[in-house]
Amino acid sequence: MLKSVMPIALEVRRVIKPTILVITGLSGAGKTLALHALEDMGYFCVDNLPPRLLPTLAELCVRSRQPITKVALVADVRGGEFFHDLKDAITQLRERSHEVRVFFLEASDEVLVRRYKETRRRHPLDSEGRDLLQAIQREREQLADIRAIADEVLDTSGLTPQQLRDEIVRRLQAGAEATMQVKVVSFGFKYGLPVDADLVLDVRFLPNPNYDPSLRPLSGLDERVKQFVLQQPETQEFLRRLQSLLEFALPHYRREGKSYLTIAIGCTGGRHRSVVLAEAVADFLRQQGYPCTVQHRDVHH
Repeated sequence: MLKSVMPIALEVRRVIKPTILVITGLSGAGKTLALHALEDMGYFCVDNLPPRLLPTLAELCVRSRQPITKVALVADVRGGEFFHDLKDAITQLRERSHEVRVFFLEASDEVLVRRYKETRRRHPLDSEGRDLLQAIQREREQLADIRAIADEVLDTSGLTPQQLRDEIVRRLQAGAEATMQVKVVSFGFKYGLPVDADLVLDVRFLPNPNYDPSLRPLSGLDERVKQFVLQQPETQEFLRRLQSLLEFALPHYRREGKSYLTIAIGCTGGRHRSVVLAEAVADFLRQQGYPCTVQHRDVHH
């Protein structure tokens, strides 16, 4: 006698491969802050994962009953000899069709030294706590190869924790959208150039509000300083020429695949002229349809 065979329902499960964001870079540059920000954005986060385990983590996420679509992890020199496996692990994931982005965070030696002294933490490469600066420089050398393959290099020297979070969000959005994201930074030449600038503009030739005693204590965010700078014939001519340059250049940057662009505008101290011009340029770019943010790096010096 034949037994009746019940049809077996086969569950076809769609494989979802998570997007993987690798946070690496210099100790003290803000990697932990970045990871906390990503956790708030819904990323599954892992700190100080040995890179050799990265493909295993990706496989576990694929097999998870609850879909894990976004993974962020920090891998740095705390991993010791295992850290050198990071490049190979990233290559292996990409060969398996995973989307992997590498964010490299750095800061100036001066800022890193100050941060370590404020927190009284010991640098992972300064086991005896005797030469912090030498440890920082040695770490830079060890990270040179991974920095070279990073998708994003972010200097955090002048960023507050909130600004760091905003910058990470901006760059993640830039990678996901076709429209190029633009950041305009005002700065003072006396405090050094922004290291992540794509275009640097020097406006020190414009009349300086600092020589007016009534304007000197104010910043370029004050309406009186703004009017002083913008009403100068030199400023008006400069803006006309600059707008023409940006109208020509930015579409070419976008066609070349650039997802974000940083324009730095500098004056002597970063308080007056550069601040006014940065706001004016950002307003113009928004009118042209570019998502644009402004950072006044040295306005409070």
